[in-house]
Amino acid sequence: MPRPPTRPAALTGKVFRGSDALASGRLTRGRLRSSAWRRVFPDVYACSSLTVDHRLRARAAARLLVPAAVVSGRSAAALWGVDLAGAYDDVECTVDATCRGGAVQGVRLTRRALPAQDVTSRDGVRVTTPLRTALDLARIEPPEEAVVCVDRFLQQSRRVTLEEARAAAETLTGPGCRRVRAAVARADGLAESPQETRTRLLLHAAPLPRPTAQYVVRDAESRFVARVDFAWPEAKLALEYEGIWHGAPQNVGRDRRRLNALTAAGWTVLFVTAADLADPVALIARVAAALQASGYARRRSPTAP
Repeated sequence: MPRPPTRPAALTGKVFRGSDALASGRLTRGRLRSSAWRRVFPDVYACSSLTVDHRLRARAAARLLVPAAVVSGRSAAALWGVDLAGAYDDVECTVDATCRGGAVQGVRLTRRALPAQDVTSRDGVRVTTPLRTALDLARIEPPEEAVVCVDRFLQQSRRVTLEEARAAAETLTGPGCRRVRAAVARADGLAESPQETRTRLLLHAAPLPRPTAQYVVRDAESRFVARVDFAWPEAKLALEYEGIWHGAPQNVGRDRRRLNALTAAGWTVLFVTAADLADPVALIARVAAALQASGYARRRSPTAP
């Protein structure tokens, strides 16, 4: 049986530059290539006892590769506890326009001036504030993805309100400010998953009455029944995005009880999956048919008998 790797105490549980470890004599080249360490960036290694996720890589980039940088964009969102980047996606950093550093593999550098009030410290590195992070996410292309990211950040971080983001967006000037305002205006900060945001944007773009997001359904005695992703209360029609986790054995019983309660309260529930989002015409037609079947359109029409 192979012996577990031995690690110098000074490097155990740490992220470090390989060249520094070699120069100090703590490691030899052979030991640096052992299973005790995981390569994070060129010349940057992590103890294999650590989980290499985007947060770790963002901290490593800012501490060891580009010390003058401010972690920004999706990487800043990761440091604020919101997962918008994969573990090995490029780390997004901002440096001053006068910074002369070159390209760094695995790091995406943006050169711009950041006001001091837009920068703070977290996890031992400089990072954009939650408000600046939200505005930077609104610059993402394509525009729909920007709305998805802003929604996700507002809902999960709970550090910025939609009203604060919209107010700040109105004060922006310069390139991209219109794009930021448009994305923040379309966000609602309520969606509990990216697919819910995509569903909402699809519904809003369709020739349908706009639904209410995250609607609380109550029975005839005003008792809580369920909260649904989207609702047309007058039609007693709910639409739910059904992700993979709904089919997990531990969730099936709860979901069925919830559906039975909604049905008992007189509600019709439609379910949307990723496959439905890939066929928006059919999805919108299904929602329109359900609204028509409920008599909703007739009740809203001023010429209805």
